[in-house]
Amino acid sequence: MSQLQLGAVSRHGPFPGRLEPNCIAAYAAATGDTTAAVLAGKAVPVVFPVILAFGAQQAANADVPATAWQQARGGLHGEHDIVLHRPLIPDEPLDTWSQISAVRTVRAGTQGVLHIEQLDALGELAVEQWWTTVLLGLHSMADVGSTPRDHRFPDSARHNLIGSVTQHIDEQVAHRYAEVSGDWSAHHFDIDAARASGFDFLFTHGLCTMAICAHRVLALVGVDDPGRVRRVAVRFASPTPLGADLTVNAYGIDGRSFAFEASCAGVKTITHGRLELRR
Repeated sequence: MSQLQLGAVSRHGPFPGRLEPNCIAAYAAATGDTTAAVLAGKAVPVVFPVILAFGAQQAANADVPATAWQQARGGLHGEHDIVLHRPLIPDEPLDTWSQISAVRTVRAGTQGVLHIEQLDALGELAVEQWWTTVLLGLHSMADVGSTPRDHRFPDSARHNLIGSVTQHIDEQVAHRYAEVSGDWSAHHFDIDAARASGFDFLFTHGLCTMAICAHRVLALVGVDDPGRVRRVAVRFASPTPLGADLTVNAYGIDGRSFAFEASCAGVKTITHGRLELRR
């Protein structure tokens, strides 16, 4: 089989959006965020800017050759990395731009990494995101571009457990998250669609699980202001089933960096989690 080339890559945008306080409050309720300021729409959760990025993500993914999508057995959201260049302000506008930044061949297939930039009203960079999709079984694309900096779980942190907390993922979490995010992917709601994706259960969105973890880690390390976070990154290891109990473990790396993992009934759903506070 001949090697597929990425071809021309475009920067897509702007996709206008706004950090609406009512949407922030609904997002907090959907993800179990109990921070008073967030529930009131007066502080922006760390992962919230993702819901402004779906249009940009779809536009950039269209630059992947159609043949690659056809040859793959499907696509999974593999990793997500968010860098906040400053605290976000409720009700401020953000314009989202996107482009493919890297392609990497891995054991499971091909990783396609999107670089997403969110600019404020002055045109200054407020948020960067790296959205990694794994095209399963595809091993014919040439590697190109650069990937985000590593966020692997350091072995040294394993001996510095800060704490553990469990949150129940009730049967309606996926509906509440879809209502605020607009992501109504069928495998979260239809068991046949879930089975077609390779899972014999309904599950919530990976980005919902990421948001839950970020809030729970902040609580474990004693931070109630999401504006103090500079970075949060995860690897999605397995879906989080609806009706399950999600356990989040946080570990110290240094005074402002923390590693975390999450699991349901002993099965890891989030690995190589990293949360970094501002200096």
